[in-house]
Amino acid sequence: MLTSEDEGRVCLDIPESACNHQPRNFFTHIVSLGATKTADGLIDPKLVLSWLLTQLGAPAVFIGLLVPVRESGALLPQLFTAASLRRLPLRKYAWTAGSIVQGLCAIAIGISALMLEGVAAGIAIISALAVLALARSVCSVTYKDVLGKTVSKSRRGTATGTATSASAFFVIIFGAVLASGFLERMDVVVAALFLAGALWAFAAILFSTLQEESGATEGGRNPLKAALQNFTLLRDDVQLRRFIATRGLLISTALAPPFMVALGSKQAADDMFGGLGLLVLASSGAALLSSYVWGRLADRSSRKVLILSAAAASIALIGTLILNALGWLTQVWALPLTIFALMIAYQGVRLGRSTHLVDMANADTRAAYTALSNTIIGLLLLLGSAFSLLAQLAGLETVLMVLAAMSALAVLAALGLEEVQENEPTSAG
Repeated sequence: MLTSEDEGRVCLDIPESACNHQPRNFFTHIVSLGATKTADGLIDPKLVLSWLLTQLGAPAVFIGLLVPVRESGALLPQLFTAASLRRLPLRKYAWTAGSIVQGLCAIAIGISALMLEGVAAGIAIISALAVLALARSVCSVTYKDVLGKTVSKSRRGTATGTATSASAFFVIIFGAVLASGFLERMDVVVAALFLAGALWAFAAILFSTLQEESGATEGGRNPLKAALQNFTLLRDDVQLRRFIATRGLLISTALAPPFMVALGSKQAADDMFGGLGLLVLASSGAALLSSYVWGRLADRSSRKVLILSAAAASIALIGTLILNALGWLTQVWALPLTIFALMIAYQGVRLGRSTHLVDMANADTRAAYTALSNTIIGLLLLLGSAFSLLAQLAGLETVLMVLAAMSALAVLAALGLEEVQENEPTSAG
């Protein structure tokens, strides 16, 4: 029912022996990935953790560190860990360990919220988030490799898209509780942190039951040498360079929300939590309504998904600027609407680039492509902190104009990508 595929497309690009386990593996991916994505939504650094640090009286510097620590910490280490992880013939266990560590870190953040305040709370929560990000980097660099070995080419986008949609449903419930104000606000957030820890633990246990075929283990050399070799892939593969350029321009979809909120936030401090609930609802609603559709489209053409989502992001950001110029952005509906539109585009970016990367690579290059791409994007996200300086010097409107332009340029970059779903994956070069 989920894939609607004929029998002739069931076993593309995976070992024949893995086909026997594919139905079970397919749903194992959906449930385990759905659990971790739900946990991600419950501890969202851009919204939930920033509110939590504010309530605990932590200095603003810690709030400013949340997104850079979370995003760059999850991406930058991957170039150096890919070679070591490749020594593991069964990489599902690395993902399992990373998920367990993320769960423990979420619980540590919850305990810190209960016991600490001020600077101590800021140090503890940022430290736990940093460890969580490192564990996430292990999961990220191994997940696409495991997905490529256990789920057929025609079903990968569907699996990830379905998991994202399912998780969005549960995060919507969380957002509704936040917006309602029926329960004590701090209690809701702390309970969500502990629930996130439990979900990561559950996902780890379930993922360990995947029927994964042993993979190639050659190439697990010194991390620095592996890093240099991975960069030769960038030199030799034109399509990889274009893909990374497209993805690099599309970091605009990740960087924009805080600036959109800053531009439109005219609420009193007492209304901040209600606003948080509405933004969580908007973000989760966008994921629920669009992720499965984006995933199905990505299985047909991840290139077109990247083009469409980049165009949608540019339109959403330009729309935000127009609403602001008209003086409408302070309306109760305006900011959630623009966040909703941007997050639909963001989901397309996530699913399109993930599916495109897996399908453009083969079993020998997939892990290296993933690590190289994620590390470069991690560096760009780290450099993205300069947008805060630009906002100070030139204003929030200028930042959003630059981000809208980046999204528009991503459309042009994505036009040059190959339709990888129509071709068998090839080696670099």
